[in-house]
Amino acid sequence: MRIFLRCLLLALAWLHFVAQAGELADKLKDGGHVLLMRHAYAPGVGDPPGYTLERCETQRVLNEDGRSQSQRIGRWLRTQGLERARVYASPWCRCTQTAELLGLGSVTVEPSLASFFDQPGQAASSNKSLQAFIAKSLAGKPTQPLVLVTHHVNIREFMGKDIGSGDMVLARVDGQGRMLSYRIYPSP
Repeated sequence: MRIFLRCLLLALAWLHFVAQAGELADKLKDGGHVLLMRHAYAPGVGDPPGYTLERCETQRVLNEDGRSQSQRIGRWLRTQGLERARVYASPWCRCTQTAELLGLGSVTVEPSLASFFDQPGQAASSNKSLQAFIAKSLAGKPTQPLVLVTHHVNIREFMGKDIGSGDMVLARVDGQGRMLSYRIYPSP
């Protein structure tokens, strides 16, 4: 009897996992959701003085833990049903590195995902640009998921909350790209 109950519990847990696995992918294909992700672990805060976007070696970038985390997130997303996606990243190297290591498709640099950490007065205008990009990207209800890799300041301005490195936010948005509701997925 004990073995039967264990098998039953395992079967129920598996069915629950399978049911949830498609939920993220299904929502991302409905034309009303976007997945925002904070770049994976890059030690430090901000960027060194004199950094330039054209030279990764002048910026704060992913370390080995961050690269492994990015690959792990990509594997997790595939278990959730995301095989391919339209992937956009901030021009900062830690974001493009994260996006590429997800392995969900080619990565396009998108200026509306750029950090405004050094210029906090640009938060509102940056958020408006992000919303406009999301609205444009979801117009016509495309069936391929939209994944955006960006920075904590951008996500905080968009949703009002800080999230950790590699954490993801499934955001339900309106036709203007404004967030209506969200669910946080911690980095696996």
